Amino acid sequence: MGAQIYFDNYSPVGDLTVVATCLVIFILLGTSYVNKTRAFAIYVNIVSFLTLAALCDVIYHTLYTHVTDGNYGVVYVLRVVYHALLFSNLLLYVVYVVELQRLEKDKKAPVMLLATLTYLTVIVTDIITSVTGTGFKLDETGTAVSGQNVFFYGYLAFMVIIGFLMIAYRKRLFMRVMMGFYGTAMISFLILFQQGRHGQSSYTVVSFLFPTLAMLYLIHSTPYDVEIGSLSIQALEDTVRYHYKRGQDMVFMSLFLPELESEGRRFSKNLQEAIRRFSAEFFKDATLFQVSNGHVILFAKLSKNLDYQEKERMMLEAFQPEYEKFRYDYKIVRGTTIDEISQRNAYVSFIKSIHLKMKINSVHEVEAGDIEKFEEYEYILSELNDVTKKQDPFDPRVLVYCQPVYNLRTKTYDTAEALMRLKLPKLGLITPDKFIQLAEESGNIHSLTKVLLRKTCTEIGALLADGFEVNRVSVNVSVIEMREEGFSNEVSEIIRECGIPQEKIAIEITESQSENDFYTLKNRIGELKDKGIKFYLDDFGTGYSNMERILELPFDIIKFDRALVLACNANERSEKMVGSLANMFSDLDYSVLYEGIETDGDERRCEGMYATYLQGYKYSKPVPITELRNFFSKA
Repeated sequence: MGAQIYFDNYSPVGDLTVVATCLVIFILLGTSYVNKTRAFAIYVNIVSFLTLAALCDVIYHTLYTHVTDGNYGVVYVLRVVYHALLFSNLLLYVVYVVELQRLEKDKKAPVMLLATLTYLTVIVTDIITSVTGTGFKLDETGTAVSGQNVFFYGYLAFMVIIGFLMIAYRKRLFMRVMMGFYGTAMISFLILFQQGRHGQSSYTVVSFLFPTLAMLYLIHSTPYDVEIGSLSIQALEDTVRYHYKRGQDMVFMSLFLPELESEGRRFSKNLQEAIRRFSAEFFKDATLFQVSNGHVILFAKLSKNLDYQEKERMMLEAFQPEYEKFRYDYKIVRGTTIDEISQRNAYVSFIKSIHLKMKINSVHEVEAGDIEKFEEYEYILSELNDVTKKQDPFDPRVLVYCQPVYNLRTKTYDTAEALMRLKLPKLGLITPDKFIQLAEESGNIHSLTKVLLRKTCTEIGALLADGFEVNRVSVNVSVIEMREEGFSNEVSEIIRECGIPQEKIAIEITESQSENDFYTLKNRIGELKDKGIKFYLDDFGTGYSNMERILELPFDIIKFDRALVLACNANERSEKMVGSLANMFSDLDYSVLYEGIETDGDERRCEGMYATYLQGYKYSKPVPITELRNFFSKA
């Protein structure tokens, strides 16, 4: 008679709540981004079976109450189908956990075999007991009578299998994810237990809902950045993988704002609003991904945007007023997906390789030659990573070239600038424009600088030992390196280990626009000048020079870029302006070095503009450091 109590106490509220919740889950899956993995496909089936089970339970109980002729055949069928749907969920739970844990074939096969046999055994037994009347049955009066409780034993068997998986292979999942599953499973079991104690059957399907919600939140939630509506790099890679497998081409637009990248800032509120509008206004079903602080990429299906070129044109036209408003330097890359890049899922690296060749405030449309350049980029990056990994202080791939500097006061070559080159097996000799920025962005620049500095110091030691006069050799250093606390000690230690005076080395740095970098530079310059190392301000005249900041930093030599030398050639007014700047620096006890001297006219003009040093192809192109012997004089 116990079964009749379950019928009498049944309320459809629980099942209808499950149906409503599952529909909400489907709405969320359709309007949010979800990684479309095999586990996700299994998850969708779990939610679908759960929805059907809840509906079947409602129909099953409703039909029972409306049967008046004693013909309960349909009720029996619906009850078996209802149980089959619930046990299909349990079987899918096992498949889901196995997928998440990525079990090897020899571990996966016996578990899946046991789960499948349990599933078939439970369903067949449920059918047999219903037909023979040894399980659940309805007597002549329509009263439900309990028999063998197949559901309970089947449920218990699946809990044992799932529990075994979660415990035996617990190290394959993040512990907090495991705890989430444990917690929801415990709540589900308690609901079933309390329901049984109180003669209820309304919340059986509800108990299956909680692990499903845990899966959605713990595994499949990929939240949007609520400020600009973007997703992560992982989501981008998943999107590329998903569409590539289905042969679906996509169109993309990349926006890179270097200023936000270098200073680690976030988009302002107004800029966030503009990006949100752009990501939704032009392309159908577009998704925005944020690669880094200053880099976003928009992807959209090509099939839904066949007029993408017109849309790109409209977007670029609308972008210009926004640029005038915010005045951030930019680089824009646009194109359609390429099989070779999609297969490697390397669009972030691909676009970064294009950035290296682009001018500021320009737009680049992807072309066939970019793939070849990307291959070179990837190869150079792998070699840079290997240099950092090996930490060989004399790595043969890092070469030191030097450009002699002419001293107008002594009329001799007694200083030089050390310049880095790479010699790689597949590419041969490559110049800094192909690898310096890449080394900075990938975190490999300091490893290269240490090799350059050690080789430079070693050769200076050899020159001094052979009686040559060496005033100093300057080495270019990235501001990125100088942010490290141990930078000064590391540089000083390399010089000391090579056995040369500290003052034989100078450091060249380029001005930075960052407030934090200014104070970092000031500290590092002070630390190393105390040891006798001199400092050059490189490329003066090419950036947005803040004279107040420059004068506040204790530089020794100001290097005037070739752009200023060319400007002096253009007209008398420019020559007077450059001369006045050089005069000011000279009066303040800075030495002035002009770069890019190529003709006698350049030399005469710069001599008349307070030059101390001259450097350029008129005197020598960069040569291997060992050839400095051909320029320096013996004491």
